[in-house]
Amino acid sequence: MRNPRNFTKPLAIGAPQPLAEIPVRPSRSLHFFDPSNERMAAKLPAIAEKADILVANLEDAIEAGKKEAAREGFVKIARENDFGETQLWTRVNSLDSPWFLDDMTAAVGEAGRTLEAIVLPKVQGAWDIHFADQLLALLEARHGLERPILIHAILETALGVANVEEIATASPRMQGMSLGPADLAASRRMKTTRVGGGHPGYLVREDPDGQRPDAARVTAQQDLWHYTMARMVDACVSSGILPFYGPFGDIGDPLACEDQFRNAFLMGCVGAWSLHPSQIEIARRVFSPPPDEVHWAKRVIAAMGDGTGAVMMDGKMQDDATVRQCQVVVSLARLIARRDPDLAAAYEL
Repeated sequence: MRNPRNFTKPLAIGAPQPLAEIPVRPSRSLHFFDPSNERMAAKLPAIAEKADILVANLEDAIEAGKKEAAREGFVKIARENDFGETQLWTRVNSLDSPWFLDDMTAAVGEAGRTLEAIVLPKVQGAWDIHFADQLLALLEARHGLERPILIHAILETALGVANVEEIATASPRMQGMSLGPADLAASRRMKTTRVGGGHPGYLVREDPDGQRPDAARVTAQQDLWHYTMARMVDACVSSGILPFYGPFGDIGDPLACEDQFRNAFLMGCVGAWSLHPSQIEIARRVFSPPPDEVHWAKRVIAAMGDGTGAVMMDGKMQDDATVRQCQVVVSLARLIARRDPDLAAAYEL
């Protein structure tokens, strides 16, 4: 076991000091793009005005023959653009791939001063984070970086879910985790070919009517990812890192995408992936608390004074627990208001 007294000491001589706390900024939309696509790259400055995080994708959806072009495109984008408050991340190839080492050396050596985080796919356990942690420290020291690059893990294997708590606490670089439903479904041998969302075959049915045994019985489609998302949120929040929902693959079904994103928001996730620009606006809207809830939360906080005791407001009891719930909503609203002037006005913050 690693000595906790050494947890925030650099893993390499000359590497930057690890962070004691993860910076919390608006992270409603993680927009993935193909950096080998020049037309897509040209649109990034406009997309950066809407997305909170841009993620240069070097892994899934990039053909084997285009891996080097994607890596070179990412470096060029990182060097030639200033996206302001929008963060730039990259998803590297998995640790067992022939591209991982070159992805890491290029990301740190050629784009490290711009890069905020490495997205690490198919994380199986704390050992994967330890390896990446040590490698990043060595590369940061070699290239004289003054700020540590963070790690964002994708939870997309059954073993990763089994080890989620250990992954969350494996390194002070851990920024957060995303749920990766497609690869996770394959790893678990789930019988679905969908990327996120529900499944019409995964349902519950009401009991039969004893008086009318042949009458139609109401069914409700269930969420395949509820258990995993809840476990991921608990692991992240208890470790001081951030949970995210991953991709929703059906670009043509914005309503179902919004439903899935809202489920994640209500359960504690701070953002979700967008695979198409149309999903950015969905994520921005869903992962921003509604103005009416912010106003109500502000009223409760003001009425509760020092936060102890209980008060009645509009026929509802408010006590220590509910004021803490309201503080969560208002804190998020204040964070988003600093980036979004329209919401700042709507929140009256």
